[in-house]
Amino acid sequence: MTTPERVRVFQVATGNLGTEMIDRIRHHPDLELVGLHCYTPDKIGRDAGEIVGIGPVGVIATGTVEEIIAARPDVLTFHGVFPDEDLYVQVLEAGINIVTTADWITGFHRDTNHPHHSGRKVSEVIAEACAKGGATFYGTGMNPGLAQILGIVHTADVAEIENVTVTESVDVSCHHSVDTWKAVGYGLPVDDPSIPDSLYKYTAVFADSVYLMADAFDLELDEVTFSYELGACTKDVDLGWYQLPAGSLGGSCIKYQGMVDGVPRVESHLEWQMTPHTDPSWNIQACYITQVTGDPNIYSKHMIFPRKGFDLSKPENFASIGMTVTGLPALNSIRSVVAAPPGIVTSADLPLRSFAGRFKL
Repeated sequence: MTTPERVRVFQVATGNLGTEMIDRIRHHPDLELVGLHCYTPDKIGRDAGEIVGIGPVGVIATGTVEEIIAARPDVLTFHGVFPDEDLYVQVLEAGINIVTTADWITGFHRDTNHPHHSGRKVSEVIAEACAKGGATFYGTGMNPGLAQILGIVHTADVAEIENVTVTESVDVSCHHSVDTWKAVGYGLPVDDPSIPDSLYKYTAVFADSVYLMADAFDLELDEVTFSYELGACTKDVDLGWYQLPAGSLGGSCIKYQGMVDGVPRVESHLEWQMTPHTDPSWNIQACYITQVTGDPNIYSKHMIFPRKGFDLSKPENFASIGMTVTGLPALNSIRSVVAAPPGIVTSADLPLRSFAGRFKL
């Protein structure tokens, strides 16, 4: 690392997650924000703090990979919605580590459903770039990411495991991303034939989450299956930022199940609700649940509450909590990623301290 006290961070993107992370990086004791890469032309040349609404921070947004490399950061944090694999390769080959929250955990989903334009597997291309530059590449987040780490550690006191299931049970109406929900079919008639393929396309990274857990358990899976249930709105719903007509998709339950000899052993479930007025509906618990069947059985809830005095009267403040818990597993891992050997690493490869937060002193 070029700076022994603080890791030099160059961030990519200022969408919902990236906006939250600019300020989080500035106040993280391990990190120093040295650059911001933007794809939107009208953001380039502006102060990063002004872009995200916190006032000037002295970092000017740029728009080329060459400017990222010239800044010589220790790590690039990528918070775009979808990976930019061409950017990844150039940055890794220049010897800059990458931590990303964009659709990457083990590489299975990218290799299976999004082949590289060269025709090769994406994971092979990225691994080659890591080797060339001596850099490390790591994907994480809340889910997939921390939720699976919690699933793994909850088995530490269990013998003869039969099944491990991690469930995200959340009301998603606070996530004001119209493009996201249009992509997965929310608001379309529940019998629209495009919905199943869209749900799979944009959630298939959860197959990676199953493979990650299975790898930690030394469990070889035969396959990871995908199944779903759809909840139709029982009345017109106007969320202010999104409209859901009666009969349209307003909730869903998605399951990715790791199978061994026809038996589900490791599972990731997604219970998403845009409105409680759906049929069927689910008992949304606003948390992440780990269930382990074995000797003994384990049931654990990871519940997230705002800090004391936090103003929840504004929807954007409520949404920022979700962005915080998505981005902080990435920021807190950075020092360990920078210290890790070159190559693609997963959470199973990193030390326990990679998942530790930092005290405010």
